[in-house]
Amino acid sequence: MELSIDYLAVVANSTLRMMTPILLVTLAAAICTKVRIFNIAMEGTMLTGAFFSIVANYYTHNVFLSVLAGAISGMIVSAIVGFCIIKLKASPVVVGMATNTMMGGVTTYLLYIIFKTKGVFTDTSLVSLPKIDLPIIKDIPILGTIFSGLTIIDYLAFILAIGMYIFLYKTVLGYRLRAVGINKEAARSLGTPVEKYQFLTISLSGILCGLGGVLLSMGTVTLFMQNMTSGRGYIAMAANNLGKSHPIGVLLSS
Repeated sequence: MELSIDYLAVVANSTLRMMTPILLVTLAAAICTKVRIFNIAMEGTMLTGAFFSIVANYYTHNVFLSVLAGAISGMIVSAIVGFCIIKLKASPVVVGMATNTMMGGVTTYLLYIIFKTKGVFTDTSLVSLPKIDLPIIKDIPILGTIFSGLTIIDYLAFILAIGMYIFLYKTVLGYRLRAVGINKEAARSLGTPVEKYQFLTISLSGILCGLGGVLLSMGTVTLFMQNMTSGRGYIAMAANNLGKSHPIGVLLSS
């Protein structure tokens, strides 16, 4: 029985490490849905964050700068997607699929141009995200195993889910964002800058996608692999639908 419990604890730990990148992207999908933006470009955005975090890691050997590069690159891609959807009135599906396809090709091309390799890039000089052991939890037998080896971004994902719930349902700005998604014209009639809120929301969602990509390339392993997201952006969309775009719901569905 003790071996079975230990085995389940190890499985739970692996589940948490695999879940958190999807959770971050699912939160991005949830907040986009709240302002009535159908963002299908999260797969490509996540891949962008994974790639440029490794690029920054290789040249700087600094974890903070690597995470920052992944988050900013994700935000830039999402901002471009938002501009096409909101300002140019392009089809969200077409823009999203084009972005996913383009970033898959761009990262593969830059992988060869920058690192002179194809498929996979890794290097002994790359620095991984530091693992954090909670002071009291780590000494408890089962819980210590479940929460061992997690990075600060893993813990941040759970904090962001709770923080997003408080923001959306307990603050004035959160009510305004949800009003945009419920009835855009009514929100506009009350003086709410609908397009501004939508653009800022989809741009900031790119940071979450970028952080999800950082976890993939610098979390459990420290490398970049061609198309390493492997459909996680689409899985996040499914998790968002299952969780009804509610922060706590998507936490459970992820």
